[in-house]
Amino acid sequence: MNQNQIARVCHQVNKAYCEALGDTSQPEWEDAPQWQRDSALLGVKLHTENPQASASASHESWMAQKVAEGWAYGDVKNPEAKQHPCIVPFDQLPVAQQAKDFIFRAVVHALV
Repeated sequence: MNQNQIARVCHQVNKAYCEALGDTSQPEWEDAPQWQRDSALLGVKLHTENPQASASASHESWMAQKVAEGWAYGDVKNPEAKQHPCIVPFDQLPVAQQAKDFIFRAVVHALV
């Protein structure tokens, strides 16, 4: 699988996990905005180029990208306002949100 294919799988797994938590806001990969697909691809690149990168490193990379793109902390995810409740250090995330990074990393490593 190439990195784009792995990013798609990671996105779809994240979507399924979010739905299991009651969050139905994640679109299918084909309907996802480009910024969301780019974010998944960046995560895949992090873990394929740095196999020892931790789940927390995945979150820190994601957060750095978001902040560089003008996103900030917000109580609820609001792409139009570029606000996201996960723009906090990894250790301040709820366990259910930390799990996303562990799952993402595991999927990348399983598919490489």
